[in-house]
Amino acid sequence: MKKTLSATLTLAAALLAGCAASPPVRLYQLRAEPPVAIGVLAIPSGWTWQLAAVQLPDYLDRDAIVVPYGQAGLQAHSSDRWAEPLRSSVPRLLRTDLAALLGEDRLWTAPLPAGVVVTRQIRLELLAFEPLADLSGVRLRARWSVQDPSGGTPARNESAELVALSDGRDVDSLVSAHRLALWRLAERLAGVPATEPTRRAGRW
Repeated sequence: MKKTLSATLTLAAALLAGCAASPPVRLYQLRAEPPVAIGVLAIPSGWTWQLAAVQLPDYLDRDAIVVPYGQAGLQAHSSDRWAEPLRSSVPRLLRTDLAALLGEDRLWTAPLPAGVVVTRQIRLELLAFEPLADLSGVRLRARWSVQDPSGGTPARNESAELVALSDGRDVDSLVSAHRLALWRLAERLAGVPATEPTRRAGRW
């Protein structure tokens, strides 16, 4: 009985020590404001846009932030987590960025208000969205279609691979690079020529 009690106390002490040694959970957020300084952009179009479906790969449907591991693996950081699921933040931020590029009154998501007639609809699928192998930035691969809901013109299908470099190889810098990659994707969706954006002062 004494040996059993001693073993139980030893196990409990080990578990408590392990819990005490666990690093604190850090939450990271993709900031709402665009990561570049922009003015009012004149997009020569009378179209009304709708950001429809935004699909993410299953491996991004998790709270933990993932980084490359080995030749083809991904490792989840249990102590570094997204404050908001990417399946929620990515569509919301793309909507914010597209509205900044196209005009707030030209970009809609479902459900559409009464009387709004969409002339171009975007359907987007993210294929990859993770840090580079050397943690120097983030790679985003996506494909999308721009459709005329009336069927008057054929759909335009496009794809892109975008790389946003980070200021460092820490998680905070990589999260900032995730945000910059989303902005660059919004530029491609809006048809803005790819340029090297001017970063805002400080971290974002």
